[in-house]
Amino acid sequence: MPANRFNGHTEYGIGIGLRIPHYQHILEKKPVVDWFEIISENYMIDGGRPLAILDNILEQYNVVQHGVSLYLGSAQPLNPEHMRRLKQLTRRTGTPWLTDHLAWGSVDGRYTHDLLPMPYTWEAAGRAAENIRHAQDFLELPLAIENVSSYAEFHDSEMTEWEFLSEVVERADCGILLDVNNIYVSSINHQFDPREYLDFIPADRVAQIHIAGHSRYERFILDTHDHPVIDPVWELYERALGRTGPTATLLEWDDRIPPFDEVHREALKARRYLDAVVAASAAGANVAEVMA
Repeated sequence: MPANRFNGHTEYGIGIGLRIPHYQHILEKKPVVDWFEIISENYMIDGGRPLAILDNILEQYNVVQHGVSLYLGSAQPLNPEHMRRLKQLTRRTGTPWLTDHLAWGSVDGRYTHDLLPMPYTWEAAGRAAENIRHAQDFLELPLAIENVSSYAEFHDSEMTEWEFLSEVVERADCGILLDVNNIYVSSINHQFDPREYLDFIPADRVAQIHIAGHSRYERFILDTHDHPVIDPVWELYERALGRTGPTATLLEWDDRIPPFDEVHREALKARRYLDAVVAASAAGANVAEVMA
């Protein structure tokens, strides 16, 4: 198993997304959680309750910032004001790395507020890598780039999604936020083998993993984050850990959000898989053998 140069923070085990319905429970009950992930854009403000809550959380927990609007795949340069505010927030949180998506969402200063899929071309890979390098240099922090779920593909693509992701992160010298639920969703929507995806990516660049639930409709699966993780996604998570080794893992639950304890229990299911990776490494076995 290769050494993972993007995942050296051993205290980051299993995390949960910090969400408004859980604020009161967390501050009053102080549950044992390895870390919380925040959506950066929710706290890129000058004051108010969100920052007051965040400061209380930071007194007790590690926090990792996750962004949704850097639009690293857009053809235009990154928004300098957004970058300035983002850097200011990183100084407040002490986040060990930043994550955002390999997607685009802006044209000529107009923003879709959505994570649109990339055309998998050499030109697009070069542009995304240039944006990522610029962001890392300006923010003075490593970035881990997330694969998105998608519902449409470009006819002009010159490679597979996993080849494109690998090309971008190698050119940019950045990490990967590997969302195994997104891989599963896209594999059903576009009819590819998700195991081929996992087996191809550079495992030593995976800094973090996302797990989540989704919704199945007649024609597509949507990445809704409003259900527990299903068994096929857990199986992909197990396969991913078999390649990456123990990796910081975040459960996403963003809609129809249940009580904190229910979300926490779902997140802690990942502990069995993480423990199996450690046991497999010690025994010289593979994760599947230990989990059996």
